[in-house]
Amino acid sequence: MASTAALARPLDAFRPDSLALATVGLSLGTFMQVLDMTIANVSLPTIAGNLGASLDQSTWVITSFTVCQAITLPMTGFLSRRFGEVKIFVGCVLLFSIFSLLCGFATSLTTLVLFRALQGAVCGPMYPITQSLMVEIYPRDKRGVALSIISMITVVAPIIGPVLGGWITDSYSWRWIFFINVPLGVIAAALVLMQLSERAERLTRDRIDWVGVFTLVIGVGSLQILLDKGNDLDWFGSNLIIALAAIAAVALSIWVVWELTDESPLVDLRLFRHRNFAAGTLALTLGFAAFFSIPLLLPQWLQSVLGYDALWSGLAAAPVGIIPFATVYLVGRYAALVDMRWLSTISFAVMGLVCFRFGQFNSEVNFAAIAFAEFVFGAGIALFFLPVLTILLSELEGPEIAEGSGSATFLRTVGASFAVSIVTYMWTRGGAENHAILAEHINPFNPSVQQGAIAAGGHLQHYAAVVNGVITQQSMQISFNHVMDGLGVVCFLLMAVVWLAKPPFVAGGRGGH
Repeated sequence: MASTAALARPLDAFRPDSLALATVGLSLGTFMQVLDMTIANVSLPTIAGNLGASLDQSTWVITSFTVCQAITLPMTGFLSRRFGEVKIFVGCVLLFSIFSLLCGFATSLTTLVLFRALQGAVCGPMYPITQSLMVEIYPRDKRGVALSIISMITVVAPIIGPVLGGWITDSYSWRWIFFINVPLGVIAAALVLMQLSERAERLTRDRIDWVGVFTLVIGVGSLQILLDKGNDLDWFGSNLIIALAAIAAVALSIWVVWELTDESPLVDLRLFRHRNFAAGTLALTLGFAAFFSIPLLLPQWLQSVLGYDALWSGLAAAPVGIIPFATVYLVGRYAALVDMRWLSTISFAVMGLVCFRFGQFNSEVNFAAIAFAEFVFGAGIALFFLPVLTILLSELEGPEIAEGSGSATFLRTVGASFAVSIVTYMWTRGGAENHAILAEHINPFNPSVQQGAIAAGGHLQHYAAVVNGVITQQSMQISFNHVMDGLGVVCFLLMAVVWLAKPPFVAGGRGGH
């Protein structure tokens, strides 16, 4: 219950007793959530082997989390108005910790995927509520710092994830990548309750948009299953894929029309009438999908093509977080002095150039070259989140901030979830096609093969197996290069998108104090 003094203050005038502790609590909860999006990436081969599943099946550990997170994200506005932002944040953090504990105790892939799905479902509202609370509790002239802190968490957590996950998996057990969330969650919930429990909130008894919920679950779920299973089922040669495509198209079409016409929509799509919100959300969604694809694909490439173990694949990716971490204060303090569109343009240019650099690597590339490319990539990431977030929030006022943040984060998460399936498909399918091309001249009647078999002691089958292994490695390497080049093109195209926005760009809208 809020105190009388707290209720007497305007909502945007609330200040916690300790801004630092409130920031730590909110940041810790969000860090825990974002960390879990990537911490399992490098552990998938170990998890699959331990639970008796294939590597392809184990990717559901990632997609079940992101899909369910995306589905509950749009409910942020409704839940916040109905129960209050602080209560929802604390409840989600505690439930997230409980389901993390259950993930660690899972004895089959089915139960692990189930608890990961529940993890994703309860963490959906956490990020947008953190964003809304951080913007509110900081003075207006410090809101850039607040957004830069959130941006740093969004960047650094996915980078720490593979390193931490690899170290824990190699040194202890993959189960501990979930157990570590429990103390973090308890600390985060306690700090937020201590500092924000007296924050006044105007609650409403809005009805829940059940049509929006139902059509969203059906539409997004069908589309995700389609993307995950399309390659295995020969895409539209399968009646199941055709049915899923039809269901997704109909459900999502109904959802869009309903949300645009309903008085209390689950997602306020009318926010896209704001030019800056539309341009910023498009840049955020596609940019984050490209960014998220790197920490997803890099560990798999390092382990399956270059032969790295889980720990070293994580270490190779770690330098990407150095520049964002070191410059978070400077970006937050001085970014407002520069046109946000220029900062975003520089960000996408750097990320695109690094993607093209990855596209030039071969299977003999050394650790230093990979780590340096990741280090430079961090410079692009450091200038990505804050400018884009500032652009998309710049025209929103009051309750629109939480609504807009939730909608943008929903689309960002859906984009990341779809990126998991699309990028994995492009890499594996490209590897198979390259293998077929490279291997078409390798047969027992080829003189070069016969000479190689003689040199290997006359064992044709052994020599063929060695050659096939080399061809497989090079096929996946070529496919990796092509995917990275494609991501580079996406980043360069996004340079034009941010220029659709118009200044002024003020974090958290024009209103407030």
